[in-house]
Amino acid sequence: MSSVDLIGNIALVVIFALIVFVVVSLVRAVRIVPQAQAYVVERLGRYQAVMQGGFHLLVPFVDRVAARIDLREQVANFPPQPVITADQAMVSIDSVIYFQITDPRSATYEVANFLQAIEQLTATTLRNLIGSLDLEQTQTSRESINKQLRGVLDEATGPWGIRVTRVELKSIEPPPRVLAAMEQQITAERTKRATILTAEAEREAQIKKAEGAKQAAVLAASAQQEAQVLQAKGQREALILQAEGARQAQILRAQGESEAIQTVFAAINAGKATPELLSYKYLEMLPKIADGQASKLWILPSDLTGALESISKGFNLGK
Repeated sequence: MSSVDLIGNIALVVIFALIVFVVVSLVRAVRIVPQAQAYVVERLGRYQAVMQGGFHLLVPFVDRVAARIDLREQVANFPPQPVITADQAMVSIDSVIYFQITDPRSATYEVANFLQAIEQLTATTLRNLIGSLDLEQTQTSRESINKQLRGVLDEATGPWGIRVTRVELKSIEPPPRVLAAMEQQITAERTKRATILTAEAEREAQIKKAEGAKQAAVLAASAQQEAQVLQAKGQREALILQAEGARQAQILRAQGESEAIQTVFAAINAGKATPELLSYKYLEMLPKIADGQASKLWILPSDLTGALESISKGFNLGK
């Protein structure tokens, strides 16, 4: 092999190496960051920049991606933590933390393992909060515990570039013996409540029944009283009408008899009768007047005595 061939081969190797170097450098220099992620870049071991979603170029063999951070809201489900309450009852608490990284640089350099740090901080805070409550309060104050726990965690993780958005206590389980006693107490309370409700329902039913009977009696008495009043009014009005009818009948009879007498007197006057004849006719009418059913009111002429004397003289002359 000649020297020319040797030089040519070396040149080919160098060119191939350069091509490989360029390709590798391009691959290491080009970075495409996905949406909702951030890359923390270091240059020669020191923090350089945070690359957000999109296309980026790095200096090959100088810059490197130190951390890839997910900017979406994340969920951390921690294992149950044993906690002692104020009344010395051991409970197991299962919690869930919702958080979001707001500062990728702080989350990378301010804490070594932020997820483990959050778990330990959650356990410590739960012991402090639950330790100040008794067992019954832990079952009824879950919302308050969630709120206090979130406030403490959000304040503590702020310097780490992390924001705690929500905290949920999935379960607070007491020991089996305490749980059995609580179930017995709940059963007794429900039985007591059911007994009270049944007694109250029976009492209400009896009260309503008595009120119904009372109202029925009142209505019956009122109806009977109204019937008696109406009957008495009817009888009174019937008697009044009957008396009015009798009075009107008597008045009409008296008026008829009076008109008859007046008619007779008028006929006698028209015939120019003498006083003796008038007295005689008046005496003839007295029996008819006496037979009437009207009040017996006789009207006697003022000169009746003189007329009777004249009649007596007439009868004496005839003899």
